[in-house]
Formats: sequence, C-alpha cells, structure tokens
Amino acid sequence: MKPPQIVLAEDVPPRVLRTALALAISLFFIWGLAYGLLDVLNKHFQDTLHVGTAESTWLQIAYFGAYLVVSLPAGLLLQRLGYKAGILIGLAVTALGALLFIPAAAIGQFAPFVGSMFVLAAGLACLETAADSYVNVLGPAEGASRRLNLAQSFNGLGTFIGPLIGGTLFFAEGGSASGGHDNVRLIYAVIGAAIIVFALFVSRVTLPEIAEEAHDAPGTKATLRRPHFVYGVLTQAIYIGAQVGIGALFINVAITTWGGLTPRVAAYLLSLALVTYMLGRFASTALLARVSPHALLTTFGAINVVLCLVVAAGIDRVSLVAMIGVFFFMSTMFPTIFALGVRDLGSAAKRGASFMVMAIGGGVLLPYPMGLIGEHYGTPAAFLLPAVAFAIVALYGWRGARIR
Repeated sequence: MKPPQIVLAEDVPPRVLRTALALAISLFFIWGLAYGLLDVLNKHFQDTLHVGTAESTWLQIAYFGAYLVVSLPAGLLLQRLGYKAGILIGLAVTALGALLFIPAAAIGQFAPFVGSMFVLAAGLACLETAADSYVNVLGPAEGASRRLNLAQSFNGLGTFIGPLIGGTLFFAEGGSASGGHDNVRLIYAVIGAAIIVFALFVSRVTLPEIAEEAHDAPGTKATLRRPHFVYGVLTQAIYIGAQVGIGALFINVAITTWGGLTPRVAAYLLSLALVTYMLGRFASTALLARVSPHALLTTFGAINVVLCLVVAAGIDRVSLVAMIGVFFFMSTMFPTIFALGVRDLGSAAKRGASFMVMAIGGGVLLPYPMGLIGEHYGTPAAFLLPAVAFAIVALYGWRGARIR
C-alpha cells in the first residue's frame, strides 16, 4: 500500500476538517462502550463462573495488556500507512474480537472470554493510537488539550451506556449462568456487526492526512530524552492502572459500603459514576479556556488523593459517594497528560502518541494487587493504591510536565 499524501491542516477545506474531526471523535464512543461493559463483566463472571476477586481482574489485564503489546506496532503502522488505514485496521480487529465472544459464550469458561477480550482490545489499541494523535493535529497546537477533552467526553458517553446495558442483561432477575452467557453473546455479536457497518462507512469517507509541525524531527532516542514526555508516559501508565483498578472493584466496594445493594443496582451506580466522569470531561474542556492544563491536573490529582483515602476508610455510604466523586476528578487526566506529554514533539508526535497509548497498558499494574488487598483486608482498603497513583499525577502536573 502506498503511503498517503501529506497535507497541511490550513490547506484542508474547513468542511473536510470538521468531518474528519467528527469521525475521529465518534471512535472514542466505541472504546468507551467496550470499557463500560468490562467492569460489569468482571462482577458477572465472579457470580456465574465463580472466579475470585483477584482472578476476575484477568479481564482487565487482558484488555490493557493488549494496549501494552499492540500500541507501538500500531504507531509504526500509522506512520507508514496513515490515519485512515490505521483506523480501518483497528475497526476490523475490534470487530473480530467482539465476534469471538460468540464461541467463548458457547464454551462457558473464563479463559476463552479473556482471550476474546485481548483480541478486541488489540483492535481498540490501534483505534486509539490513530484517533488520539489525529484529534491532536486536527487544529492549532494550543487547542490540543481542549480537543482531546471534548473527544474524550464522547468516550465518557460510551462508558456510561456500557454499565446500563450490562447491568440490565448480565444481572437479569432470576437469570442463570447460561442465560447470562447468552446475553453476553448477543451484546458482543451486535457490537461486532455494528463495527463492521461503521468500517464500511469509514472506507468511503475522505480523511486528510494532516502533517505535524516540521520544526522538530527527533528519533526515538532523542524523543526519550525529553523529560516531560518520559514522565508523561510513566504518569499515564500509573494513572490508567488506578482508573482500571477503581472500575474493576467499584461494584464490590459499593456492595460492601452500602448495605442491601444488589449487583444490578451497583452496576447502575457505576453508570452514574461514569456520568460524573463524562460531565467532568465537559467541565474540564470549559475550565481549560481559563486555567492552564498544569494547574487543572495538579488540582484534580490532589482532590482524588483525599477522596481515595475516604473510600479506603470504608465509611458506610460516605465511601461510596466519595468513590463516585473520584470519577469526576479522574475525567481530565488521560487527555491532559496525553496532550502535555506529546507537546513540542513536532514530527515525532505520532511516535510519541504510540508510546502514550502503550502507557494504557499500565492498566495491568494495579487491578490484581488491588484485588488481593480486597480479598485480605476488604475491598475499600484497596483504594490506598490509587491514592498513591493520584499523588504522582498531581506531581506531574505541578513539576513533571514542564518543558525544559
């Protein structure tokens, strides 16, 4: 396949630029929906396949392990073939992973579900590598944080819908394990079919290949010497580990800290938490017009340290409310760390984006140890680990993101 023709953003008609941005933003909804279902699946398999709290986090490890393995190759593919090809390949692999849930549900064992989740997430890693960097260049560099926060708001819409679907179908009243697996099969079959249709639409749309600023073209070694970028990748990995661990244990903590809650109601509360996450994205987009990304990241990180300590205290009802609040203040962290980390990389932005997306693989870091802490000391105590992670996020916003 021939490399695509590179154009400057200012040479692209505004209508084409807006269409490309709208399509890129729509991709954020796809992996938001997949992630929204993930945490509900975790509790579903605890109940139907009788896996432990720590063992069930292998779903999260498979999901985010795929990002760790696939993101750098996806970045190389993106540099060679361009944004449109990267998006189409990501959609194809995502659809394949979703359709693999059909035989996994027929087998009815945990391992095939974990394997299917890995394939699905491999496709999402390709999509996110392409879409994050594409949104980053579809406009002035100084507006990158705002564009990414706006795009991630639609990711929040997908994560909100996911638990509603999962809570309704996976925890159906009187539903058996096999019936639950039938619903898993149905949901992922529909997702796979919808993604195939969307991919056919994308193949017919004109997507301009926007050139990054050419004032700087460092190689990988030179890029890795940029402290704000290296610290950004490390901070992103730690933050994602905290976010994933919080989502994985949300239903367990909700049931523990609010007597009488059923898994279905707890799943709906997870959806409520993800509404606050989505609202936080829109609020952050507005705030970034008035305050610097550094200040916003530092403030939100510090607030979440306090909230996680409240959750860890296991206070009846109060801890659940604090846990929902954590989602609001997590909202801006991924896109803001991403934009601050790849800032000033010039033509190495695609390479930097692939490292940033690879950092999503940090989702494998905290869920399992949080699950072990939860099994031994109670699930609220596991939130001590996210408290440390958010302290590191605040430190990155305060000092680590400064360009030297």
